[in-house]
Amino acid sequence: MNSRNKTPNVYSIAAHRGFADALVAGLVPRYSDGELGLARLTLLVPSTRAARTISEAFIRHAGETGSAGLLMPRMVAVGDLDLDEKLGSLLDPLGASEIPPAVEPMRRWFELAHLLRAELETSGKRMPPGAAILRMARDLARTMDRLLVEEKRPEDLLDETILNLEPSLAEHWQESIHLFAKVQARWRFALDEGGEVDAATRRNLLFDRAAQEWRVNPPKSPIVAAGVTSAAPALARMLRSIADLENGAVILPDLDLQMPTEAWDELGRAGQSDEPDGEVFARGDALTHPQYHLKLLLGRMGIARAEVRPWHRRGIAAADPVRSHAISSLFLPPEASSSWAELAPEKRRLSGVRLLTSATAEEEAQAIAILVRQALDEPQKRIAVISADRSLARRVVQHLSRWNITADDTAGRPLSLTPAGRLLGLLSELASGAITPTALVSALSHPLVRGGDDRGAWLSHLRKFERALRGPAPAPGFEPLRAVAAKAEIADWWAEVEALLAQLPGEAAELPLADALDTLTVLAEALAGEDVWAREDGRALSAMVEDMRLHARAAETQIAAKDLASALREAMDEIAVRPPYGGHPRVAIYGLLESRMARADLVICAGLNEGSWPQSPSPDPLLAPGVLRALGVPASEFRIGLSAHDMAGAMGAPEVVLSRAERDNEGPTIPSRFLLRVEALLGELANDHRENAIPAMLPALDRMAPRAKPYARPAPMPSSEQRAVNIAVTALDRLLGDPYQFYAQQILGLKALDVLEADPFSDPALRGTLTHKILELWHEARSHNPSANITEIAEAHFRAEQCHPLFMGLWRPRLLAALTRFAEWIDADEAADEKRQVIAWERRGSMLVDGVRVYGRADRIDRMPDGSLAIVDYKTGAPPSAAQVEAGYALQLGLLGLIARDGDFEGLSGDAGTFEYWSMGRSKADKQFGYKEAPIKLPGKRSGLPPEEFLPTHEAKLAEAIRRFIKGNAPFVAKENPDYPGYTDYDQLMRLDEWIIALADGEDAQ
Repeated sequence: MNSRNKTPNVYSIAAHRGFADALVAGLVPRYSDGELGLARLTLLVPSTRAARTISEAFIRHAGETGSAGLLMPRMVAVGDLDLDEKLGSLLDPLGASEIPPAVEPMRRWFELAHLLRAELETSGKRMPPGAAILRMARDLARTMDRLLVEEKRPEDLLDETILNLEPSLAEHWQESIHLFAKVQARWRFALDEGGEVDAATRRNLLFDRAAQEWRVNPPKSPIVAAGVTSAAPALARMLRSIADLENGAVILPDLDLQMPTEAWDELGRAGQSDEPDGEVFARGDALTHPQYHLKLLLGRMGIARAEVRPWHRRGIAAADPVRSHAISSLFLPPEASSSWAELAPEKRRLSGVRLLTSATAEEEAQAIAILVRQALDEPQKRIAVISADRSLARRVVQHLSRWNITADDTAGRPLSLTPAGRLLGLLSELASGAITPTALVSALSHPLVRGGDDRGAWLSHLRKFERALRGPAPAPGFEPLRAVAAKAEIADWWAEVEALLAQLPGEAAELPLADALDTLTVLAEALAGEDVWAREDGRALSAMVEDMRLHARAAETQIAAKDLASALREAMDEIAVRPPYGGHPRVAIYGLLESRMARADLVICAGLNEGSWPQSPSPDPLLAPGVLRALGVPASEFRIGLSAHDMAGAMGAPEVVLSRAERDNEGPTIPSRFLLRVEALLGELANDHRENAIPAMLPALDRMAPRAKPYARPAPMPSSEQRAVNIAVTALDRLLGDPYQFYAQQILGLKALDVLEADPFSDPALRGTLTHKILELWHEARSHNPSANITEIAEAHFRAEQCHPLFMGLWRPRLLAALTRFAEWIDADEAADEKRQVIAWERRGSMLVDGVRVYGRADRIDRMPDGSLAIVDYKTGAPPSAAQVEAGYALQLGLLGLIARDGDFEGLSGDAGTFEYWSMGRSKADKQFGYKEAPIKLPGKRSGLPPEEFLPTHEAKLAEAIRRFIKGNAPFVAKENPDYPGYTDYDQLMRLDEWIIALADGEDAQ
């Protein structure tokens, strides 16, 4: 057995040198062996992405040195549980049979969910839905892995320190600890029965096996661990054994060898207790510092920072050494940061670093794309965009495509956001409950559905179906949808769709998850064929579904149909789909994990806002921070330190741009704490580092054409033939107040599309339609049965129309109160000595005026005691005021009175002397729902038309409208009367925003 070397072979590559290129520059002369090149060297790297980065560095080195070729070393990935990467064959050889196999992650997930359910049932706790159980099982698995990596056993939760701590914890934390411990015990028993271990445990055993093997039988060929920074205890022991080998070495990235000892000590204990079995992570530890995890790693390796030697080789894209000094000062701990006050300006200067601030995330993406495009004009220059915000990364990719620059986002996208994943997600939504119009149209219009030659015909039928579906959602079931398809004249097409959708489980209470996946995959293939599995996202989806189906069937996992969509979406969110390589060779877009070890001439750190970089630390859902600290496990803030280390490494490039947006989709943003430190270090020099050229260029980027002239206020002049249209009683005030609206609706025949699944809660027009229908049904029922109950009729109609829960909670009580009051008034009127009787409802009527048909519908017509008619209009909100009627903004009731006098309502006519609005709103007088309002100036009113002038005024306005617009040649001017409170359906068509300001300023916009 070899004794340990006095000085372990541990090196650090400074940030400014560029890790991958500097590593290769040192490895080649040190380990190259004649014709064998580096073939005898074994290189341990953190991940397969790191292996690819180093391979690219070898290729660049060969090109730089003019080498004809070089045999590269054997690269073995240490693997990463977060990235779901396996250990390389060197660390997990075929001969390691003495180490138990690891349980499959998907199988563990389902079995933990089963154990959770069993434990909750045993303890009598409330059982959450199936998707929540699966989510809890995933959280449980993460916490288990976190403890296992730190070599903590389940029985450690029963340690005296934890037991003494428990009474001080909140009740929910105590329950979480007990639940976690009990499920852990059940799980350990199941593993022991099967002779398996968790993947994290097996990794620890394999690391220890390799370390022991190399200590007992040192390999003859060199072994180098490069860029491995995980501080897991077993991995640290293996790295120490490599460092002690005569021909071994451990090379760390960006370990700050220049940090003062006082600052290094200020980082905290970092896993080293002052006394046996003492606290190894103190409350004051600087877990968010970029050097903390390296200090923890060195401590677990048993190596002092003074024993680490600098790596003196430089990479191709190395920066000035001054940069590393500045980075060291930038990230000093709080007390040590006081030295900034004494720093000379030359030591504050971050030459080559620019600060870019954009107004919005969209502008930030556009600015970054321009920076990349500019940099590509320089031959051989490599550019890397690093961001934790994948939405921002996707925007950058899209902006680069305008210049035909294809950039690979190596961090990938969640499977749920890919075309294949979205299709399965949409189908699972259909399977999760009632087949709603929105979910149905979204699934059937997916780009993968009917992707062949028949897609055009498929979409044509679908658009007809969608148009017929718009408005209130139909009742559940296929029968209403069948009626919609028949109305749209696409019954045969719908029969094909219905046959496919009939496979879905419906609203079953619970069903086997494996069977549900079978159904969804069969349906996906029936709709999209092999296209659903054809691309990289389809292959990832296929692997996930097969894995889930296999282990869900073995574990007999059940799930409620309503939980299926959320369970699948969360499973797909865990899988990142990375694009096949083939993008621009000098442009790379990285996530934080993927950026480690990468280097470029220009590095753009994007999305530097709190919550993005660094991301907000998510606390462990099962174990309280104090429990983790007592167990000797670093808290969640530890990941902020890793993000800070990523930032420090990225800032070592020759050119660096630090970018952020002041607003994102959710509102104002907070600058990243890292960016604030940069600005604080620069002090008054910060303005010299601002990037001003790109923001100044952005406004002109998309304005290649000269600025268009201001759009004139529309005033269309249709021909006399086009003007020959009828006038609805609801359109006369629109014709006089905003002629353009009348023109768009009546002459052009344009109408705003209803939304899918429209609900009366958010749409006053639909709310009015709903309540008018209730009153119609009640009047009809009352004509046969005077005691018909309006409340019962309303409740039945609410159920039939599937009203939104918010509508049922907020509007239903108000409307029922108003409807009940209406019924009481009508009953009282008909029971009075001078009887007022309802004689018609929802009755259509019309008349001819100067050859123009004027038509409308009366909500209700009553016969008054003196034989005259009363016209009643129902309103769900506030009715028009008497002043509005006087101004000509509400002419409907008067026109209905003219039709009753000069025309007829399907055979009914007569003189109308009473006009009333019956509103379902709250009365100002008695604060109850339901009140009457007359548009006529009655005694006590200050505004309105006198009764004797009411119909003549309407008659005059109707004659004026016919003379000017129908028979005349007056232009249909937009917003002719700006005070007219009309609808906004046609504001975009008239391009209102482009000329209304000039109108408001008193200018002539025509």
